[in-house]
Amino acid sequence: MKMKEIYNKILRFFFPYAGTVYSRIGGKKTIDAVVDRFYEVMSTDPLARECLDTHKKDLGEVSIKLKEYLYGWLGGPQVFVQKYGHPRMRMRHIMIPISEVEHRQWIYCMEKALSESEIDKNTQEEMLTAMNHLAGIIVNK
Repeated sequence: MKMKEIYNKILRFFFPYAGTVYSRIGGKKTIDAVVDRFYEVMSTDPLARECLDTHKKDLGEVSIKLKEYLYGWLGGPQVFVQKYGHPRMRMRHIMIPISEVEHRQWIYCMEKALSESEIDKNTQEEMLTAMNHLAGIIVNK
Protein backbone atom coordinates (compact mmCIF):
# COMPACT_ATOMS: atom_id res chain seq x y z
CA MET A 1 0.00 0.00 0.00
CA LYS A 2 1.32 3.42 -0.94
CA MET A 3 1.90 6.09 1.67
CA LYS A 4 -0.79 8.33 0.14
CA GLU A 5 -3.38 5.52 0.41
CA ILE A 6 -2.47 4.97 4.06
CA TYR A 7 -2.72 8.68 4.75
CA ASN A 8 -6.14 8.86 3.07
CA LYS A 9 -7.43 5.91 5.13
CA ILE A 10 -6.24 7.53 8.35
CA LEU A 11 -7.73 10.86 7.28
CA ARG A 12 -11.12 9.26 6.51
CA PHE A 13 -11.04 7.47 9.87
CA PHE A 14 -10.53 10.65 11.89
CA PHE A 15 -12.39 13.03 9.55
CA PRO A 16 -15.03 10.91 7.79
CA TYR A 17 -16.79 13.89 6.20
CA ALA A 18 -13.69 15.77 5.01
CA GLY A 19 -14.14 17.17 1.52
CA THR A 20 -17.92 16.73 1.48
CA VAL A 21 -20.43 19.52 1.03
CA TYR A 22 -21.58 18.70 4.57
CA SER A 23 -18.12 19.53 5.87
CA ARG A 24 -17.54 22.53 3.59
CA ILE A 25 -20.70 24.31 4.73
CA GLY A 26 -20.22 23.73 8.45
CA GLY A 27 -22.11 20.48 8.99
CA LYS A 28 -25.10 19.99 11.26
CA LYS A 29 -25.16 23.53 12.68
CA THR A 30 -25.39 25.15 9.24
CA ILE A 31 -27.92 22.65 7.89
CA ASP A 32 -30.12 23.10 10.96
CA ALA A 33 -30.05 26.90 10.55
CA VAL A 34 -30.83 26.71 6.83
CA VAL A 35 -33.75 24.31 7.34
CA ASP A 36 -35.14 26.40 10.20
CA ARG A 37 -35.02 29.48 7.97
CA PHE A 38 -36.45 27.48 5.03
CA TYR A 39 -39.58 26.59 7.01
CA GLU A 40 -39.82 30.10 8.42
CA VAL A 41 -39.89 31.47 4.86
CA MET A 42 -42.40 28.84 3.81
CA SER A 43 -44.72 29.59 6.70
CA THR A 44 -44.60 33.40 6.40
CA ASP A 45 -44.09 34.26 2.73
CA PRO A 46 -47.32 34.42 0.68
CA LEU A 47 -45.31 33.37 -2.38
CA ALA A 48 -44.97 29.90 -0.80
CA ARG A 49 -48.59 29.38 0.18
CA GLU A 50 -49.37 26.37 -2.01
CA CYS A 51 -46.18 24.63 -0.91
CA LEU A 52 -47.01 25.27 2.74
CA ASP A 53 -50.51 23.88 2.17
CA THR A 54 -49.01 20.49 1.24
CA HIS A 55 -47.46 20.24 4.72
CA LYS A 56 -48.94 19.40 8.10
CA LYS A 57 -49.80 22.35 10.34
CA ASP A 58 -46.96 21.46 12.71
CA LEU A 59 -43.74 21.72 10.73
CA GLY A 60 -41.62 20.33 13.59
CA GLU A 61 -41.52 16.70 12.46
CA VAL A 62 -40.97 17.47 8.79
CA SER A 63 -38.24 19.95 9.72
CA ILE A 64 -36.35 17.30 11.68
CA LYS A 65 -36.71 14.81 8.83
CA LEU A 66 -35.42 17.29 6.25
CA LYS A 67 -32.43 18.10 8.45
CA GLU A 68 -31.63 14.42 8.94
CA TYR A 69 -32.04 13.77 5.23
CA LEU A 70 -29.78 16.67 4.24
CA TYR A 71 -27.00 15.60 6.63
CA GLY A 72 -26.58 12.39 4.66
CA TRP A 73 -27.46 13.77 1.24
CA LEU A 74 -24.70 16.36 1.60
CA GLY A 75 -22.14 13.73 2.60
CA GLY A 76 -22.48 13.70 6.38
CA PRO A 77 -23.92 11.12 8.77
CA GLN A 78 -26.73 9.00 7.32
CA VAL A 79 -29.19 9.74 10.12
CA PHE A 80 -32.31 9.61 7.93
CA VAL A 81 -31.34 6.29 6.35
CA GLN A 82 -30.52 4.77 9.74
CA LYS A 83 -33.91 5.81 11.14
CA TYR A 84 -36.22 5.35 8.15
CA GLY A 85 -34.37 3.35 5.51
CA HIS A 86 -33.81 4.36 1.90
CA PRO A 87 -35.32 7.82 1.23
CA ARG A 88 -37.44 6.72 -1.77
CA MET A 89 -38.38 10.36 -2.24
CA ARG A 90 -41.04 9.86 -4.88
CA MET A 91 -42.72 7.04 -2.95
CA ARG A 92 -42.72 9.03 0.30
CA HIS A 93 -44.42 11.98 -1.42
CA ILE A 94 -46.77 10.17 -3.83
CA MET A 95 -49.87 10.75 -1.64
CA ILE A 96 -49.23 14.50 -1.59
CA PRO A 97 -50.32 16.33 -4.75
CA ILE A 98 -47.19 18.19 -5.89
CA SER A 99 -47.18 20.24 -9.07
CA GLU A 100 -44.60 22.50 -10.68
CA VAL A 101 -46.07 25.33 -8.57
CA GLU A 102 -45.15 23.63 -5.28
CA HIS A 103 -41.83 22.56 -6.77
CA ARG A 104 -40.93 26.16 -7.68
CA GLN A 105 -42.11 27.44 -4.30
CA TRP A 106 -40.03 24.83 -2.44
CA ILE A 107 -36.95 25.91 -4.40
CA TYR A 108 -37.83 29.57 -3.77
CA CYS A 109 -37.89 28.96 0.00
CA MET A 110 -34.63 27.04 -0.08
CA GLU A 111 -32.94 29.65 -2.26
CA LYS A 112 -34.01 32.38 0.16
CA ALA A 113 -32.80 30.39 3.19
CA LEU A 114 -29.46 29.60 1.55
CA SER A 115 -28.93 33.20 0.43
CA GLU A 116 -29.21 34.33 4.06
CA SER A 117 -26.70 31.72 5.25
CA GLU A 118 -22.92 31.85 5.53
CA ILE A 119 -22.56 29.28 2.72
CA ASP A 120 -20.48 30.60 -0.18
CA LYS A 121 -22.33 31.46 -3.38
CA ASN A 122 -20.74 28.70 -5.49
CA THR A 123 -21.76 26.03 -2.99
CA GLN A 124 -25.26 27.54 -2.76
CA GLU A 125 -25.59 27.25 -6.55
CA GLU A 126 -24.27 23.68 -6.46
CA MET A 127 -26.78 22.74 -3.77
CA LEU A 128 -29.72 24.47 -5.48
CA THR A 129 -28.98 22.78 -8.81
CA ALA A 130 -29.01 19.36 -7.14
CA MET A 131 -32.06 20.21 -5.01
CA ASN A 132 -33.97 21.44 -8.04
CA HIS A 133 -33.42 18.08 -9.70
CA LEU A 134 -34.40 16.22 -6.54
CA ALA A 135 -37.54 18.31 -6.02
CA GLY A 136 -38.48 17.71 -9.66
CA ILE A 137 -38.49 13.95 -9.07
CA ILE A 138 -41.39 14.19 -6.63
CA VAL A 139 -43.66 16.28 -8.89
CA ASN A 140 -46.69 14.05 -9.44
CA LYS A 141 -49.48 16.16 -10.89
